[in-house]
Amino acid sequence: MTDLSTSYLGLILKNPLVASASPLCEDVGNIRKMEDAGAAAVVLNSLFEEQITLESHDLDRHLTHGTESFAEALTYFPDMTDYNLGPDGYLDHLRRAKAAVDIPIIGSLNGISSGGWIRYAKKIEQAGADALELNVYFIPTDSKMTGAEVEQMYVDLARDVRASVSIPVAVKLGHAFSAIANLARRLDEARADALVLFNRFYQPDFDLDSLEVVPHLTLSSSYELLLRMHWVAILYGHIGADLAVTGGVHTGQDVLKSMMAGARVAMMTSALLKYGIHHLATVRTELVAWMEQHEYESIRQMQGSMSYRSVAEPAAFERANYMRVLRSYAPKMPGH
Repeated sequence: MTDLSTSYLGLILKNPLVASASPLCEDVGNIRKMEDAGAAAVVLNSLFEEQITLESHDLDRHLTHGTESFAEALTYFPDMTDYNLGPDGYLDHLRRAKAAVDIPIIGSLNGISSGGWIRYAKKIEQAGADALELNVYFIPTDSKMTGAEVEQMYVDLARDVRASVSIPVAVKLGHAFSAIANLARRLDEARADALVLFNRFYQPDFDLDSLEVVPHLTLSSSYELLLRMHWVAILYGHIGADLAVTGGVHTGQDVLKSMMAGARVAMMTSALLKYGIHHLATVRTELVAWMEQHEYESIRQMQGSMSYRSVAEPAAFERANYMRVLRSYAPKMPGH
């Protein structure tokens, strides 16, 4: 019988399919359906640093100061008071989710400053979370801030949160770093238990009629998997932290590629929003069918099998692949 089990964040999972944060995770009934459809774990939506700070009135006082003269200042932040039911409601939702299913529930915090808000990491642990994901989303817009300073913020945050809890901690990163391998090593040294690659960069749009900046979100496609798969393959075997792929996982083949690159789990969001929770069962069926056809006995057998671990000079390999790609496209000439 095909063994789909894997380990992630010290947890033994029945398969590598993890339902990552989405509006679907806000309902306990949906989380039950995810378990029934084959999800091995669920990551809840993030509790935002701004929500916690708002609760203590610090951010509220900062944002409302001077708004009598500059009303547009109020538009910088959305109304977060009802998102995820607020900090206390979030913890209650986590407790109810844990009581409803047998699979691991992973809590999520979204922030960047290493401040008092990280006390909620301990509260998330006390509410019963099996692990915690730090969903770090920070765009350095200050021209005086260096790349080294940005990276240190990530390392400090991972270190401080990891020190505050006994449950495993994963760090979800964006891809826009000049030296991802070095940052990964430093996060590993800061005792991050896993790295989740990568956070999607959501870019706002301009509404030319209202002259406003408006949110713009498009669901991922399997094409986005390539960047994630690429970096997982580079990092595999060079750090102790587990590696997870998120973004672009839609099919059984996407999961297989993620595993062969070296990921422990493949996280799905857009595919579930697009096709429904039952799509998890479809992906699992595709996964088993391919493995049986190609005589793979287990997921662990394939993990890292196509990583860069066996490449003596990864940088040279990258250059060679770059040149091969440029030569691979043959444009059609007029008249042919």
